[in-house]
Amino acid sequence: MEEIDRQIMALLADDGRMSFTDLAKETGLSVSAVHQRVRRLQKRGVIKGFTAQLDNRQIGLPLTAFVSIKPIDPAAPDDAPDRLAHLQAIEACHSVAGEESYILKVRVASPNELEDLLQKIRAAANVATRTTVVLSTPWEARRPPL
Repeated sequence: MEEIDRQIMALLADDGRMSFTDLAKETGLSVSAVHQRVRRLQKRGVIKGFTAQLDNRQIGLPLTAFVSIKPIDPAAPDDAPDRLAHLQAIEACHSVAGEESYILKVRVASPNELEDLLQKIRAAANVATRTTVVLSTPWEARRPPL
């Protein structure tokens, strides 16, 4: 990957709303050249999209937890991600090495909602759960070093 593409990605990772004009100024390219490079990065799947970062407390989801899951029956099909995809409170699903099969990042409004979500996860995927509640988040969503 070219250094100029890395620079564009870093700028967009810091400010996804940066205009093509501002990107051009920062990179020394023309606006049309920046536009072409961004489109090429999108077509290749390097840039997957542009999103707003929300303050979860302000939108009513102050409780974050990590839920480790493992199948009750180890011989059962490994389809937990498909079985859990409908649960909107699950923000991320990571396949992991170790005792558990997956770790889920969840966001809910209250401990009662977390308890309800855990019941839904267990029922939908036929799994055992182990939950870690987040007390505070000094930082997250760091961009990768480019």
